[in-house]
Amino acid sequence: MIDINESVMQFLLAFVVVGPLLGAAAALLPAPPGLKGKSPEQAVLRHGVTVTGAVLLAAIVLVLGFDHDHPSKMQAGTDISWIPALDVRIHLGIDGISLPLLVLTALLTFLCALYSYVKPPTGPSPKAFVALLLVLESGTLATFAVLDLILFFLAFETVLVPMYFLIARWGGEGRAQAAWKFILYTLLGSVVMLLGLLLIGIRAGTFDMVALATDNGRSLTTSVQVIAVLAIGIGLAVKTPMWPLHSWLPDAHTAAPTVGSVLLAGVLLKMGTYGFVRILLPVAPDGFRTFAPYLAAFAVVGIIYGSLACLALARRGAKGDLKRLIAYSSVGHMGFVLLGMATMTPTGVNGALFANIAHGLITGLLFFVVGALKDRTGTTDLDTLSLPSPDHHPSTSGAAAPDRLRTGAALYGRAPRLGGLLAFAAVASLGLPGLAGFWGEMLALFGAFDPHDGLSRPAFLTFMAIAAFGTLLTAAYMLIVVRRVCMGAVPQESPKLTDVRTYEFAAWTPLVVLTVVAGLWPKILLGLTDPAVQQLLSGGTR
Repeated sequence: MIDINESVMQFLLAFVVVGPLLGAAAALLPAPPGLKGKSPEQAVLRHGVTVTGAVLLAAIVLVLGFDHDHPSKMQAGTDISWIPALDVRIHLGIDGISLPLLVLTALLTFLCALYSYVKPPTGPSPKAFVALLLVLESGTLATFAVLDLILFFLAFETVLVPMYFLIARWGGEGRAQAAWKFILYTLLGSVVMLLGLLLIGIRAGTFDMVALATDNGRSLTTSVQVIAVLAIGIGLAVKTPMWPLHSWLPDAHTAAPTVGSVLLAGVLLKMGTYGFVRILLPVAPDGFRTFAPYLAAFAVVGIIYGSLACLALARRGAKGDLKRLIAYSSVGHMGFVLLGMATMTPTGVNGALFANIAHGLITGLLFFVVGALKDRTGTTDLDTLSLPSPDHHPSTSGAAAPDRLRTGAALYGRAPRLGGLLAFAAVASLGLPGLAGFWGEMLALFGAFDPHDGLSRPAFLTFMAIAAFGTLLTAAYMLIVVRRVCMGAVPQESPKLTDVRTYEFAAWTPLVVLTVVAGLWPKILLGLTDPAVQQLLSGGTR
């Protein structure tokens, strides 16, 4: 790694958080400054690629300048008084827990901007689309970088409006209802969360997350901790999403445009689980310990429920939608994240953080591939993609007709690279050893095998066994999807589907590479998170 001056690191982190917001304002100008294109629409989409690319580059430089020998130490810190009467401060910083999430967010947003530049979204003004995308990025990055409870809440809420409009204005069928369901669920959860954050700040005398973590709950009574964990936990659980507060997610994913689904699954769900680790575990450990068995129980129910829902959708004749199936799979995968955190052990929490990153990479790739499949076939319905349709009549929509399905997808024969990528993402999602999805789930199970001393080991052994059964169900439905969509004979009259295009290759390759690298060398992530987790659980961050 390289030696970078601390003031430069501070500037880079501030740019990563504020840069997208400035870029969003510039996108709404008559012409984005310094950029030219064949049309104003192309220019503003190019502007989005430029801004998100600059933010990604700054995030990579932050990684290079990060002191990897001391990942538990808060680095690139900025601490400025903002509202003195409430002792609210503009406090930024990163450690081994937040840095991977920061880079994941910057990467996925850049890939979405690149994808949208080559394949412009169908819908209203591209200016609005790019501005919303950048505001969404800024809010998400700020959530992972701020170290003040009030700023955390503001950043947490910033992402709701842009995601609502991305679904409502650029989504597919049922987008209006899905968008309203998304924002109502998350807003109601946020109101309760705000009350819990205020309770902690007022009783502890500070909203500073570093000071609160160092105090480790000593200035809060057990009853205050219990109330705060319940209130904040509900808000975070909605965003995670935890069963049974998950019902907004399948509708949102099904209706959202491709980039909306990628960002929703890849980074927005991580905001909730990050709040559990950054706030509740270190700030209110006694309260968290009270609810940990219930959190673990909800987590394993979510694992089984999500898997059974996916199996039902994958069944022939069930009118299963592939995007909806992946959304339900996220409920199961995030269940492993919640189970790992509920163990309150370094092993389990490290597994939760690893699973967070792995899910972002793998599910982001899945939604990209499924979006491409829909572009080529006009559908994500599993029956249409897999069953022969002898009565199907070619589309009469002119040039689009040859790209429509006649006898199912059979991707291995009609678009082998696309089929291979779908199969790769599916086996990564089911936790194949050697790929990123394996380690997070395995460490969460190990954490449940030997939970925190204050927790019931028999109960967590039961949770571990149920969750392990969930991994078998995950393998079952993912393999069914691969068999139905990728395999099958291709009649001579079936047209070839366009295989992976150049821009798709550029957008997806980083996700494939990182999934393999994280699977083969898990120390890359665990070396960052483990020291920070050890310190959080033992009494805060420096």
